Amino acid sequence: MTRTLTAAALAALIAAATPALAEPLEVAGPVRFVDFSDVPVDERGRSSYGLFLAGRNAMALGESSTGADYLAAAQAAEPDQTRLRDQAFTSALLAGDLDVAARLSPSGEGVSPTVAEAGRLVSVVRTYGAGDARQANAVLTGQPIGFPHARAGLFVQPWIAAAAGDWDRALAEPPANVDPLARLFARYHRALLLEQRRDYATAESILGELAGAAPTAPLFRTAYGEFLERRGRRDEALALFDAAIEAGATDLTTRLARDRVVSRGRPVPVPTLREGAALGLGAAAAAALAEENNEFAAVYLRLALGLDESDQTRLLLGQTLQEAGLTTAARATFAEIGMGEPILYAAARQQMAWSYQEDDRDEDALIHAREALNAAPEDPQAVYGLAGLLTSQERYQEALELLNGPALNTGDQSWQVRFTRGAVYESLGRFEEAEAELWAALQEEPDNAEVLNYLGYMWVDSGQRVHQGAEMIARAVAAEPDSGHIQDSLGWAQYRQGQFEAAVETLELAVSLEPGNAVINDHLGDAYWQVGRRREAEFQWSRALSLAPEPDLRAQVEAKLERGLGAVQSVSAVARADNGQSASPVNP
Repeated sequence: MTRTLTAAALAALIAAATPALAEPLEVAGPVRFVDFSDVPVDERGRSSYGLFLAGRNAMALGESSTGADYLAAAQAAEPDQTRLRDQAFTSALLAGDLDVAARLSPSGEGVSPTVAEAGRLVSVVRTYGAGDARQANAVLTGQPIGFPHARAGLFVQPWIAAAAGDWDRALAEPPANVDPLARLFARYHRALLLEQRRDYATAESILGELAGAAPTAPLFRTAYGEFLERRGRRDEALALFDAAIEAGATDLTTRLARDRVVSRGRPVPVPTLREGAALGLGAAAAAALAEENNEFAAVYLRLALGLDESDQTRLLLGQTLQEAGLTTAARATFAEIGMGEPILYAAARQQMAWSYQEDDRDEDALIHAREALNAAPEDPQAVYGLAGLLTSQERYQEALELLNGPALNTGDQSWQVRFTRGAVYESLGRFEEAEAELWAALQEEPDNAEVLNYLGYMWVDSGQRVHQGAEMIARAVAAEPDSGHIQDSLGWAQYRQGQFEAAVETLELAVSLEPGNAVINDHLGDAYWQVGRRREAEFQWSRALSLAPEPDLRAQVEAKLERGLGAVQSVSAVARADNGQSASPVNP
């Protein structure tokens, strides 16, 4: 059953809605050195040092479960090594080996709060999951989970108290000293528990307030809509879901909720107490993701899955593991998501597709992207995902067929679709159509740096609207000054206007921001040549050749190294004149 506030978009919503509420948390660093001077061995004759290295290597390769097993074995052979114990415990958590993690749960002197409180959280959740809510509640009553896992403890505590029959504690207002973000979610959980107790008026008062306030509406509007669904107020719920989508919500929960109301499907029931505790851990994970604490998020999501086998939680866990660099574990998690909810299945397959694309396994990526589309052929996200993948693989005509198909080429199509279609048209040399699509995207997103930069650069590079394009690029730079490719566009606009000294300065900055970009290094070489720094120009062109440029760029750079920039530009100018184009200098 799909649950609110566990979609991957929640982390982004939290970061956008409450950017100043969350303080960064200190994450325990990885083990750098362990003293194995005596090198103990286990019962199979394997040295603890060898087991340690095998575990670290497996973790680095994404084999988290295997790595956790090796590290646990190393810790068993060398129980006095506290940092090794901590590492084995954390690795077991990331791998989802909760039984192993519970057994290795560290305590006592010398254990960092990060690890010690994680151990207490695991113990409490496992105790609750095993059916002993009273014992878990007693532990939390005696000593709440502390920093840096206090939020996770706060979010599960009321559900555990309710399961233990301690409703006074379950329905208590959140403590006054918690951070603002934690207070918001604690109030949301209190509303759900009040709904459990059939105090619908108080529950609605809380949810309505959370969904009605501008900063928090993106976080709780869908949750309020689901409450209204359960109360039989479908029209009001649909209005909230439409408002969320109109405001830019693209998360799965909102999309599924709207489809469900339109098709008059069965509302999502109020969570059970066990599901509510999992929901609380999911919210803690999303908050951790917003603070870029991927390891914390993965731990909370593993614990949540131990309470409630939710595919939406699996999807978020897979995304979290992917962000943490645990690619193999992420793919395994995505693969566990079944077709019960076709849109969720499609989202998981899309994530796998992009994972393989990042490894340059193009065909594997396309297999999974097409599986996503087959599962949800009318889902715009599935169609757009495949179109984006085809675009990244330069299969532009295939991408264009999808972008111009009925799922995406609609009256209310997003600016992202128009932007991608414009980029594809530009890549196919269909510049008038590209300009029209990019201009339409810009009307919807007039301050979007990527759209400003793309259209501005296209105008500058074509030599047709250099000054107007340069103004657009300047706006993009003001929005994202640390973007190397946007700084490159500004430098190239200055170059095209004959401002060579300014172009050198800007392009040097662009290269410092993206030193591995062949195009930017080539542009800097051209600017150096124009100001008489010929040796440095040749160095930059040679550098561009070392960065695996596209074939056309490689040929152009090789020609410049052989004959110099002036001769190559002269040939290009003649060719442009023959085609009726401007003879202004362009990127040769």
